[in-house]
Amino acid sequence: MPDALSARRLSRRGLLAAGGAATLATLLAACGNGDTPKPAASNGGGPWSFTDDRGTKVESAARPTRVVAFTGVAAALIDFGLDKQLVGVFGETKRADGTADPQAGDLNIEGVEILGNVWGEFSLEKYAALRPELLVTHMYDPDALWYVPDESKAKILPLAPSVAITTARVPMTKPIERYAALAESLGADLSAKKVTDGKARFDAAAEAVRQAVKANPGIKVMACSGSPDLFYVSNPKVSTDLMYFAELGVDIVVPTKLEAGDYFEALSWESAGKFPADLILLDNRATALQAKDLTAKPTWQQLPAVKANQVTPWDAVPRFSYAGSAPLLENLATAIRNAKKVS
Repeated sequence: MPDALSARRLSRRGLLAAGGAATLATLLAACGNGDTPKPAASNGGGPWSFTDDRGTKVESAARPTRVVAFTGVAAALIDFGLDKQLVGVFGETKRADGTADPQAGDLNIEGVEILGNVWGEFSLEKYAALRPELLVTHMYDPDALWYVPDESKAKILPLAPSVAITTARVPMTKPIERYAALAESLGADLSAKKVTDGKARFDAAAEAVRQAVKANPGIKVMACSGSPDLFYVSNPKVSTDLMYFAELGVDIVVPTKLEAGDYFEALSWESAGKFPADLILLDNRATALQAKDLTAKPTWQQLPAVKANQVTPWDAVPRFSYAGSAPLLENLATAIRNAKKVS
């Protein structure tokens, strides 16, 4: 789920292609490298194609073997069985202490080129040097490529075909299925034990959520994110994970005065108690304030769920694979099962 700043940027539609863009040689010169890189060797697997969620049929003479992806996408593709094909990532990957960001999952962060570690960072020079054959990322709004900077998109996109998968306004299972299909097209074996075990765990976790709701009815859940000045309440009619949680029977707060993009309602901290809730799902990204950071906010401390210690971390940008999303469902089931009605 985009944070406030990201959501505002998402409202600016991304370019699907660089109409009238400079030639490849000019682009590479702009990167500080006037020599055109040699193309990667073909894998000999024959023509490859995949139709993404823009409706764009992406084609190449051979199956791509040099894939660059948003970090969470790379982690999901690894969960589905890809490995050496992933040569570069962009987005939060490495924390300040050098350890992997949770979003990276099982990605070997020392074995890939990190093109950028925060929103707005994407090294065009490093990207060109990787000789990319495919770029993959989320698409929260039509044509907006997640973490591909608008200001350099016209130089980035001509260097390799791109695939965008819708990650908003559809239940979480949809992007999971789409990334599985992409991984399979790139050579992953979806019948491998690692993949089928992940699917079995996901299905069991989904059922655990259903049973938790039945066993403890009436629990009102609010998904939110905190910043120094504002309190954001997320919309389950747009956020793909919350939409799926609602399908499983979870009663989720629906904000009423939505910002552009409809992702959330932005409340002043004085109004943080607008929506009653028994359980709070709190955005656990590094860009959001965590529970320990919010103790200085009197209105946060007064929320019934906070008083009852019924606050649980929330992965606002899920890893769209069965293995990556199963723990989210397991944690949600536990939180609902243990929650008491306090609002």
